[in-house]
Amino acid sequence: MTGYAATDARRLPRGWVHLFFQLAIWMGFYGVYQVVRGHADRDILKAFVNGEWVITTERHLGALFEPSLQRLVDGSQLLIDLTTYTYWLSQFAVVGLALLWVYLRRHERFYRFRNTLILANLLGLGGYVLVPTAPPRMFPFEGFDDTLAQTGINHSSGFVASIANQYAAMPSLHAMDAIIVGLTMAALVRNRWAKVVWLLWAPWVWFSVMSTGNHYWLDIVVGVALAGVAYLLVRRVRPAPRTA
Repeated sequence: MTGYAATDARRLPRGWVHLFFQLAIWMGFYGVYQVVRGHADRDILKAFVNGEWVITTERHLGALFEPSLQRLVDGSQLLIDLTTYTYWLSQFAVVGLALLWVYLRRHERFYRFRNTLILANLLGLGGYVLVPTAPPRMFPFEGFDDTLAQTGINHSSGFVASIANQYAAMPSLHAMDAIIVGLTMAALVRNRWAKVVWLLWAPWVWFSVMSTGNHYWLDIVVGVALAGVAYLLVRRVRPAPRTA
């Protein structure tokens, strides 16, 4: 074995083919997401009715506080920038980097991590089909703002508009992925400060998606609940020979 090949083998637990297979799995999930997006986007009236229901429910509970969070963020350009970047990067970029890190550094924990994310997101996509929901930013008359509209990249941008599900508030996949990634990484990293950062990751993402007008707090509650369901289901499955 050459020196380069030996180094390569140490870095990749199961070789390049297996790594590319993991990438193919995620690309397949993205294809499923686009199919579901197309279905949810067709029932716009139902999405607005469901959005109004969420707003009414939160108001009846005395907990329609998202507009107040938006006022707080709108008063600071720094907060606008931080929450905007968090919204755009937390779901795919951070999740992807976390998966890669666990794959390379804590490979024995990768499969449960990956499977929990996949199952949770499939459950969330089912929610999009059953309960398409217009996000808060589409209800300015209820006191909500579209914070992202103040930035260079928003939901009206050509590329984003072509790939994003505009009526995918319930449940929040951002919240779901953040709690799975945050708790997993906090358990696996060794540095104490890194653990603290990862434990704070999910609450920060929740704050960001609410304060930018993209999710209600009820979306977050449902997303976190589905993450818990996925985790418990994955734990109940007896580990199989690792061929995937």
